[in-house]
Amino acid sequence: MLVKIGDATFSSCGGKAHALGILLRANYPVPDGVVVPFHTYRAATSDRPGVTMSLRNDIAHWLEGFGDAPLAVRSSADSEDGSAASAAGQHDSILGVQGIDPIMNAVQSCWTSLDSERAVGYRDNLSRSRAASPRHGAMAVIVQRLVDADVSGVMFTPSTPGGVTEIEASWGLGLSVVGGTVTPDRYRIGDDGTIASTIADKGIRTDRRRTTLITSDVASSDRTRSTLDDQTAFRLTRLGGEIAARLGGPQDIEWSIAEGRIWILQARPITAALPSHHTMTHTTTADGRSDSSTILTGTPGSDGHATGTARIVRGPSDFVRVRRGDILVCPYTDPAWTPLLRAAKGVVTETGGVLSHAAIVARELRIPAVLGVANATDRLRDNDIVRIDGQKGTITTT
Repeated sequence: MLVKIGDATFSSCGGKAHALGILLRANYPVPDGVVVPFHTYRAATSDRPGVTMSLRNDIAHWLEGFGDAPLAVRSSADSEDGSAASAAGQHDSILGVQGIDPIMNAVQSCWTSLDSERAVGYRDNLSRSRAASPRHGAMAVIVQRLVDADVSGVMFTPSTPGGVTEIEASWGLGLSVVGGTVTPDRYRIGDDGTIASTIADKGIRTDRRRTTLITSDVASSDRTRSTLDDQTAFRLTRLGGEIAARLGGPQDIEWSIAEGRIWILQARPITAALPSHHTMTHTTTADGRSDSSTILTGTPGSDGHATGTARIVRGPSDFVRVRRGDILVCPYTDPAWTPLLRAAKGVVTETGGVLSHAAIVARELRIPAVLGVANATDRLRDNDIVRIDGQKGTITTT
């Protein structure tokens, strides 16, 4: 019932596991593990007798040889990590899992997340914005060693020869970067070896403590310290270029560094181009507001323009107030909030980077997004009429 990651194929285990299998077979630094394939999911969800117990026995046997290291249990659905749809953040990943019962519970969570409200909402949104909906039907599950990272992030390899590699990074596990709960450091590495960087104030980090994930404040000495030195940025860039060549196209790569060693956690096709980069010509004050009091600025996250009613969304209790055509203004966009994008014309967040899951989904759905606008939920008010420019990274009130 289990497939080694190195033996995973697209048809049996989905795009995420397949890509990791290709890289592992080519001796790239991918944490080893196994995959619960599609046919096991189909058998278990059709209530075939004995399937769950057989799977449990297989995992227990694998653990005897693998040891009691902490694990990451991650989705690999047939509708994610494809060339047209990433499903970024829409299915469950459970980190720091140890022991047979927690592993089985995590596998079940991944299976169930295929039909969660956020995943169904994502697929519905994508089918509205494009001619075809991504394929849907089965969930494979990756069970692999967890990397207790010192630094983690996301890298987009160049979309054209000679282009720029984009890297975002922050302290600890990568959840804060992909989830948009921190504004990460950003590095742009040119084909000529030049590096342009923007070092953020990284207030929080997530780490494993035994079987629990802990979010804590970053030490004051590290908040504005660069997470990557030039040598490490170049190492990541070279590795990203090799992976893109191996997988046959530009890649969205999740990575971690532990004790100086780079690990590749995921590689998938880039599904939507990054926003165009423009030089800002207005002057911005320390609070993020320009010299014109009607403009706030942030990071361009998804191209496009939209004008609508600002709707402040600080948590699930605010969901019922969102109306079609609103501009969502929120601290960050948790993947569970994806169904809101059925109605939204645009998104403004207080934290997050251009490579976060929220930004990726906004680009796939072709709605503008501006990220990292400090205290946006306080500076903008419900029912303000605002215009957002996802190319320049501006929000204008009228």
